[in-house]
Amino acid sequence: MGTLILRIIAGILGFLGLALILFLWLAPPRVDASMNPVVPHAPYEISEEARALHATIPVADLHADSLLWNRDLLKRNDYGHVDIPRLREGGVFLQMFTAVTKTPKGQNYDENDGSTDNIRTLAMAQRWPRRTWDSRTERAIYQAEKLAGFAEDSQVGRDGLAPLEIVRTSADLDELLRIWTGGIELEVLSADGGTTPVSLRGVAAILGTEGSHALDGDLANIDRLFDAGYRVMGLHHFFDNKLGGSLHGTSGEGLTEFGRAAVSRMREKDIIIDVAHSSEQVVREVLAMGAGPLIVSHTGFDGHCPSPRNISDETMEMIAEDGGLIGVGFWEDVTCDASPAGIADAIMWGANRFGVDHIALGSDFDGTVTTELDASELAAITQALMDAGMEDDDIRKVMGGNAVRFFLENLPEG
Repeated sequence: MGTLILRIIAGILGFLGLALILFLWLAPPRVDASMNPVVPHAPYEISEEARALHATIPVADLHADSLLWNRDLLKRNDYGHVDIPRLREGGVFLQMFTAVTKTPKGQNYDENDGSTDNIRTLAMAQRWPRRTWDSRTERAIYQAEKLAGFAEDSQVGRDGLAPLEIVRTSADLDELLRIWTGGIELEVLSADGGTTPVSLRGVAAILGTEGSHALDGDLANIDRLFDAGYRVMGLHHFFDNKLGGSLHGTSGEGLTEFGRAAVSRMREKDIIIDVAHSSEQVVREVLAMGAGPLIVSHTGFDGHCPSPRNISDETMEMIAEDGGLIGVGFWEDVTCDASPAGIADAIMWGANRFGVDHIALGSDFDGTVTTELDASELAAITQALMDAGMEDDDIRKVMGGNAVRFFLENLPEG
């Protein structure tokens, strides 16, 4: 009887172990696919004129949360929004990858507190290292390590050039832009013994944090994250933190003493500050500190699409007047229309209101949003801007030129 019971227990434990393995293997990709959908649509019609123009633009996007998910970014995936093959298909030269390190349960645009932590559960389910379970700093460092691994694995074997390169200085970006502009190709051996031209027009990646709760409340972690490759730091996400109030928090307050010290240290390191989720009071106080120019990496315009996700036009105007850069999002909550035409309409509105030199793309790809295109289809926005009557030179600016210029001017020189 005892042996039978032991066998039953062993069987149950074996079944539970198998169930756990299947859960850890199958659940994260399904969660990723369900939370980052693309609305089914027929292929967008792109004219020859739009394709030709798009091919001349070093397309840049200020926000993608792709490192949060256990997705191989070097392979073309049939779910989610971003991977390197799709970025290259979409003509993307520069992509900012942002590290999400904490989100609250019941996340919304109106009011959240910071007492809960969805990312801990996700980190465990995706089999992230144990060090990431209780440290937001370690979660950011791990996501930087993931990107570095992708960059290393993407090497093509000559002169250190690769389809994916991480940008840390303006010199890095300038060199990669020279290669992109020159359309440099490498002849590599093919399977039949001949040679095949491989374009070295790769993707330049910049690392940013989605909120400075990634510091774990310690100013010394600014240096740790800088050393890990982070060159942009968001101050807030969906909840108030030690630096001050979030746009979606409970206080609406400005910077704390710790927040001011953090902003000062970031600027000493030439780290660019992102205020996409900060309270309006925080934004105004950061500007008053002379800590700009700032970026708003993913947003819409309140005068164009009234939403609690969008800060006021008055505050946005202050950011633009200080030389800042505003990334227009690709989801309905910030544009009121997530189609390529709707995104183009938001871009046009922002360019007319705040100046075309201050507008960029800020997709929020893979940030648990529903979009009507993925990274491979960005030429559809170029087409929509042409259809809306924007001049070619201005299209080049908003689709990438402004962002590239901004980073060339504001990254550490190196």
